[in-house]
Amino acid sequence: MIRDLHLYLGLVSGLVIVFVCLTGCILAFEKEIEQTWYSERYFVASAATAPLPLARLADAVRAHKPDAKIASFKVYADPTRTVEINLAGGPNGPGKGPSPTDAKQEGRNAERPTGKPAGKTEGPGKGKGDGGGPRLYVNPYTAAIVGEINPRETFFHTVEQLHRGLVAGKIGKLVMGISSSIFLFILGTGLVLWWPAARKSLTQRLQVKWGSSWKRLNHDFHVVLGFYASLFLFVMAITGVGMSFDWVSQSINQLTNSPLKRPEPPVSAAPAVAGAAPFAPDAVLALARQQAPGAVSYSLQLPKEADGSIKVAILPAGAIADNATNEVFLDQYSGQVISGQTYEQRPVGHRIRGLFKPVHTGAIFGWPTKMLALIVSLLGATFPVTGTILWLNRRRKNRKKARQLQTV
Repeated sequence: MIRDLHLYLGLVSGLVIVFVCLTGCILAFEKEIEQTWYSERYFVASAATAPLPLARLADAVRAHKPDAKIASFKVYADPTRTVEINLAGGPNGPGKGPSPTDAKQEGRNAERPTGKPAGKTEGPGKGKGDGGGPRLYVNPYTAAIVGEINPRETFFHTVEQLHRGLVAGKIGKLVMGISSSIFLFILGTGLVLWWPAARKSLTQRLQVKWGSSWKRLNHDFHVVLGFYASLFLFVMAITGVGMSFDWVSQSINQLTNSPLKRPEPPVSAAPAVAGAAPFAPDAVLALARQQAPGAVSYSLQLPKEADGSIKVAILPAGAIADNATNEVFLDQYSGQVISGQTYEQRPVGHRIRGLFKPVHTGAIFGWPTKMLALIVSLLGATFPVTGTILWLNRRRKNRKKARQLQTV
């Protein structure tokens, strides 16, 4: 019964599992590949002079795109990194909103806006937080624009869309969620089948017999390597399920007594003088650096409304993930701190849900876990293949035995 369940679930979902694992391999080192392939976009030569004010960089962006409305800045402590400036607007340029599909797409690093299921995360510079428009990379010393992309039109975004939902919207996301759930059952039944009946057989289940026939090697690759990879694949599958179904986030929040939704962002007080100028981004950045001088990056999200507040997301050194930021909200006219929250002060449920993606991709602890995720994903892509070969070999063997019995 268990063997049949393991077999037929594997045959039904095998192609999807192979596809998901291979696309997951590509995404494991997304940041490193991007920064290596397009190094001129992300890095500049460190100058002896101080970086230019953000106002100068903003002027250069407006000169490059006269109709542009700046939505956010992202400044890195690394003096060789460019400044990322995100513009308001959709994929087709400033002033056009994101498409329905893109608007539903989860981002990578920072929290979702209010009103979405709690705990889901978006990355600074991706999703609604950046205004949904192009992203420009600016040399902080010369104000030269060294790169421009639309985050929703990049190669890795397309791969991520395929990985998450086959670019098929809710239906694709549902298919991936169901496939991840099936994969959990496959892993569980696989461990049951792996468990040796006799203690002396344990060694055989833990070692690959190199130099054996290809059939034996195929068996060991599926059984032995499957055992070693199963724990990590289980973690990847369960986090994949969590990112596919909203009820998982809601259940986590309920179990941890966390609010189901994030609180509304605070509003700015009406200015004392009509037509008062908003608080300058350079002043915001100076305040953020004063509060967290050793941070890795500072993301400044400008308000969209007249009573909106300025959101500053500060990524501290040694953060567990890119979305483990400390947040501060400032009055856009006075620059006064309205509210703030460190990563540790976030509700437990929101923090757990926020770790799903870095755990899923292996980014949780940097290079070692990314390499582990790459290797495990590659192995995961081989198991449906080796399992199918095992099944075919077993069928041939059974047919051969049946013919021999008929001839007796």
